[in-house]
This record gives sequence, structure tokens and C-alpha cells, in this order.
Amino acid sequence: MPANLRALLLTLFACSVAGVTQADEKPIRVGILHSLSGTMAISETTLKDTVLMLVESQNAQGGLLGRQLEPVVVDPASNWPLFAEKARELLEKEKVDVVFGCWTSVSRKSVLPVFEELNGLLFYPVQYEGEESSKNVFYTGAAPNQQAIPAVDYMREQGIERWVLAGTDYVYPRTTNKILEAYLKQNGVGDDDIMISYTPFGHSDWQSIVAKIKQFGSAGRKTAVISTVNGDANVPFYKELANQGIDARDIPVIAFSVGEEELSGIDTGPLVGHLAAWNYFMSVETDANFDFIDDWLAFIGDEDRVTNDPMEAHYVGFNLWVKAVEAAGTTEAGAVQDAIIGLSVPNLSGGTATMLANHHITKPVLIGEIQDDGQFLVVSATADTVPGDAWSDYLEGSRDLIADWSEPVRCGNFNKEARTCIGSSP
Repeated sequence: MPANLRALLLTLFACSVAGVTQADEKPIRVGILHSLSGTMAISETTLKDTVLMLVESQNAQGGLLGRQLEPVVVDPASNWPLFAEKARELLEKEKVDVVFGCWTSVSRKSVLPVFEELNGLLFYPVQYEGEESSKNVFYTGAAPNQQAIPAVDYMREQGIERWVLAGTDYVYPRTTNKILEAYLKQNGVGDDDIMISYTPFGHSDWQSIVAKIKQFGSAGRKTAVISTVNGDANVPFYKELANQGIDARDIPVIAFSVGEEELSGIDTGPLVGHLAAWNYFMSVETDANFDFIDDWLAFIGDEDRVTNDPMEAHYVGFNLWVKAVEAAGTTEAGAVQDAIIGLSVPNLSGGTATMLANHHITKPVLIGEIQDDGQFLVVSATADTVPGDAWSDYLEGSRDLIADWSEPVRCGNFNKEARTCIGSSP
């Protein structure tokens, strides 16, 4: 071979290798899809900051697969159609490898077809209504059997006989309350002992609704409110409870969307004794949680900031994704989807979170009482973690369904009786 040709080939080979190396060294892009403005900003801005903290920590440990992580932040502004637009922007334009985001079920429903069309990966950190399992979504928040049903069971143990199901008017409260209503009736509760109320997002006039709750609870039988009120509507709701003299001794409220972040903005004195069902509280005393709190306060630069349950869900989801990418040796969606099933990482409550074949995780169930400092005293905790159910055992058409994204099923709603897959969504 002529020397000049040999030199040319060596040069081309070197350029090729350099190109591959350069491509390999490109950062892994992490999408953050949380509302930074609008009615949900009170809750979601903190989750954006949580993911930024986790990215920074991972980079300090050397990154992932020898590459640094690069966060890409967008603001869907509590606008549900805009969530879909921003999801497409992250996947098509920004070429992110994974997305952490959404809060409400309506925002998740908005982005779902985009993630399925483009085969993206979404880690969803907030409790939801169930009745869904997508190969492209990892539900690191609680399913109804990990919060709502245990909350009702706890209140039944306290002697509650009458039930107010109060929620914001969107997917999660309506579906969850449908499940809870069926569950209550299956346990002998009559129609007259169930009151259901819905309000729009951002609702601020709670006077008449709270008055109706007060009237409903005046029948001489123990009454409780199961609250799926969401976003910044929680603040006026709890203020009005206090204004009308309703405390936990009269009509206890147990909520799924009131955590430390929401309570930090209001006078919690009158709310002492009301409850929340979550899977993590800042007050949990474990070394892992103490370290997490210290890391958070150092990152955010504010000693008064708090931690909460969806933050822990992002912590768990992020670590599961990192572990899956390491196991797969790539960020490619299909490989990560296969690798993540069965993986376990520590939670912040002293146990482990395992990714199940239905794309839900195992969680402890905690019931906490609001204290006057805005923290929660844990009054009930499961002895072990509870596996999340994608489909409710209490609804017709759901109880025969399972989700299993492993071989040979690979289906989000597989009918156990008919042994057929009817698709990934209802």
C-alpha cells in the first residue's frame, strides 16, 4: 500500500475514533417538566429544584457511564395542553434521555401520548388514581392502595361513620373518589353517609363548601373529610376550616396533597391533629433522611425550607433510573425499560423501593398528624412496604386487570381471566 494512502486511511480512522469518543462524551440530557408558574407552582417548583440537586450530586460522583448529566428545564405553567407541547420539545428538540415531571394526573394524561409516540421515559413522582400503566411511565408516586385505601382503613379504625370526599375537579380526585366510594359501600357504608364535593383548580371561596361539610358532620355520628384538594387551593380550604371552628376533634381531615411545603405557607396552629396519608415525611428519623435534608438545605441555601413526599419519589426514581442505565450500559429507552424491572434502591424511611413489573414501586404507608410547627407526627405506619397496584380491586372492569411489562406479558392492562392484552391504557 502506498505510504500516502496508508497515511490517509490512518487519518480517517483517527478522525472516526475521535468522533465516536466525542459522541460518547456528550452529556446525558435530563428533562425537567414541572410548572414554575401558575396554580401548581407552589408544589412543583420544589420538585424542579430537587432534580437539579440530584443531577448535581450525580455529576459530583463522576456522572453516569463516564458522562456528565445536563438538566434541561421547561415551564409548562400549570397549563395542561402546554405540558404536551413542552414534553414534545424535550424529546424532539432537546433530545433528552429521560424526563422527571408532572404533578397532576391531568398533566400526566396530557403528556402520555407524546411519551408513547416518541418512546420517551417519564418518572412521575406524585400519588395518582391508578387505572393506568404505560411502558413509558414509571409511577414513583403512590397508587390508591398505597395511600387512599389505607387512609380510609385508618379512619374506620378511629370510628368514622360518615364520609366527605372533597376534591379538586380533575382526573385524580374523581377516579380516586370513585374507588373510595366503591370501597366504602363494599364495607357497608350507605349513600346517605357519603358526601362528594368538587371544586375547580385554584378555588378560593370555601365558605359555603365548608359550611356544608360542617352541616353534614352535625348528625351526631363521627365524620371525616377525605381530601384530594390540590395545589394552592389547600391554603384557603384549611384557613376556612379554622375560620368556621372545625378542628380535628370535630371533623378530622385526612389529605393526600397537603405536605410540608403547603403547610409552610399558613398558620398551622388551628390545623393541629388533622392528618395526611403519605409515604414519606420530613420528620422520619433515619440516617438516610437526615443526610437528604442536610443536602437539600445546603443546595437550596435556605434553612427554613422543608422536604416532602414527592421529593422523596424523585429521589427514589432518579436513583432507580441511574441504576438501570448502569445495568443496561446505555440510556436507550427500551434497554432501560427492561433493566429497571426488579431493581431496588433505598428509600428515605429505612427500607427499600423496588420497581415492579407494572412500573409501580413498593412503598411504606405512613399516616401523620399535623403539628404546630408544620411537621407531621407519624401515628400509623405499615410494618413493610406495600406494592403499588395499577388497577383497582374495587372497580368493575379493573379487578380482572394486571399490568406487567416483563416477558412474556408486556402489557399495561392484561385481563387475567381472558388471558388477553387489551392495550396499555383503558
